[in-house]
Amino acid sequence: MRKAIMILAAVLLLATGCASGTPGQPAAPQEEKEAGKSAGTATGEHGDKMRDSKTKKDAETEPAAADTAAAPENSGADDTSEGGETEEDMDEEAMMLAMQHRADFAVSIGSRTFYPHLEDNSSAEAFIKHLESGALTVKLSDYGNFEKVGDLPWSLPRNDETITTVPGDIILYQGNKITIYYDENTWDFTRIGRIEGMTREELLEVLGDGDVTAVFCLEWYE
Repeated sequence: MRKAIMILAAVLLLATGCASGTPGQPAAPQEEKEAGKSAGTATGEHGDKMRDSKTKKDAETEPAAADTAAAPENSGADDTSEGGETEEDMDEEAMMLAMQHRADFAVSIGSRTFYPHLEDNSSAEAFIKHLESGALTVKLSDYGNFEKVGDLPWSLPRNDETITTVPGDIILYQGNKITIYYDENTWDFTRIGRIEGMTREELLEVLGDGDVTAVFCLEWYE
């Protein structure tokens, strides 16, 4: 009988311990649940911070992107004048205008045309200025067996100096006569220009023995 009572007491004691659990050790499932909840809260806060950071960064980037997109338009506007012409259009227009005012000094005798080199003096400049109004036809006569000379319809400024002529020299004499030399002569005159690379014989083939007509003009080109 005593033995049976002791066994019953042990069973009751064991049952009471299983129900209350071990002192100081909370149930494992509840601890894991609370830990998971805390971790989820921390993760959510971190995710919110990352989203806030990304939103702020996007907001800072959008104005810069807008400025970059507008840059080409502003650049194009700077290259355009008030009249709607770009700098390239104005440069091309200036070039075309300059080309329209380019010309070669030419002398035609018979079927031959020469392009003399002009001297850098006021006499040559004034002569060319007259030719801008149109071609000048001059009848040239032989003189001294070294030149062909004819009268000009107007006088030119003189820049006389002592010159020994060579074949091809175009000379202003006394301010109102023009000559083409085919041989040498020394005197005080003004050189207007020179037909280069011509010998006495080559010039005489063109000028001939008697009178000859010469046309002085400007040949305009682009």
